[in-house]
Amino acid sequence: MKAFLILEDGTVLEGIHIGADKETVSEIVFNTSMTGYLEVLTDPSYAGQAVVMTYPLIGNYGITPDMESNKPWVKGYIVRELSRMPSNFRCEGTIQDFLVRHEIPGIAGIDTRALTKILREKGTMNGMITTDENYRLENILPRLKEYTTGPAVEQVTCEASYALKGKGKKVALLDLGAKQNIAKSLQSRGCRVTVYPAHTPAEEILAEKPDGIMLSNGPGDPKECGKVIQEIKKLYHSDTPIFAICLGHQLMALANGADTYKMKYGHRGGNHPVKDLETGRVYISSQNHGYVVDTDKLDPSVAVPAFVNVNDGTNEGLRYTGKNIFTVQFHPEACPGPQDSGYLFDRFINMMGGSQ
Repeated sequence: MKAFLILEDGTVLEGIHIGADKETVSEIVFNTSMTGYLEVLTDPSYAGQAVVMTYPLIGNYGITPDMESNKPWVKGYIVRELSRMPSNFRCEGTIQDFLVRHEIPGIAGIDTRALTKILREKGTMNGMITTDENYRLENILPRLKEYTTGPAVEQVTCEASYALKGKGKKVALLDLGAKQNIAKSLQSRGCRVTVYPAHTPAEEILAEKPDGIMLSNGPGDPKECGKVIQEIKKLYHSDTPIFAICLGHQLMALANGADTYKMKYGHRGGNHPVKDLETGRVYISSQNHGYVVDTDKLDPSVAVPAFVNVNDGTNEGLRYTGKNIFTVQFHPEACPGPQDSGYLFDRFINMMGGSQ
């Protein structure tokens, strides 16, 4: 069956329909990872978005247990070629069946690298995936321009708090759309992790006297998380050590008077170099974000840059002055290096007084 990808600038790309038989409107973003497509599909940070995979063959090792949440969050999937016959000893099914089961439409057979060049040159755009050969641009384009991802954090956070096994330091993990590997990275270091919904009052978290607080990744525009920002401001004023990743990093900055802005096309992939400004060392990082902290509006008496993106100079982390708080824009729980930046979790453990 034919399928069409229609962008809000009027660009139309024709390909082959994959996944669920439905139409979808979403923000179109691209990911440059060569592997890890299942982690991408199940990362809550992609809520409200359709993902273009620049690597030409996707699905060659099928569906494996490497999921970042219990379901996929993307609204659409765009690939050059979808493998129909995966081969891997851990394989539990095909991407096609996975997309159908979770009602996610997609399109294959288009030049995803040419599409990526369009998004790089013109910036991230909204788009529609449809199988309607009688589509009318004059009806579709207004819909695309009006689309927003909305309050995405509310869609992906857990409904109630829950505890995970562990015997070491007590860590409160605020779930803004947390990838499972964040909790696993803490548990592997002996932490007792309690996961809290994004809207949890700061007083409730602090009442449990955690040894440390983790602010997770998540989707959407950080400025739409007004109520969460107010609670994070209260957490900042406690003496509890805090480590924040991605959206959590942005929200902590906003809670302390800094600003964020939307990037032209964002950073999404497993090959982004970041430099530790304290040591001068460069790490290969996994990233997934479309917004960034504006360091020009950062008060150095509150926080100073700790990491910078080697490619474009944007901020990749902050160290808070006089506080046991540090935050990063990239994902140290992911494995592109493969373990390049995992030491940041060790730093967090040390901030809490060690592993015991």
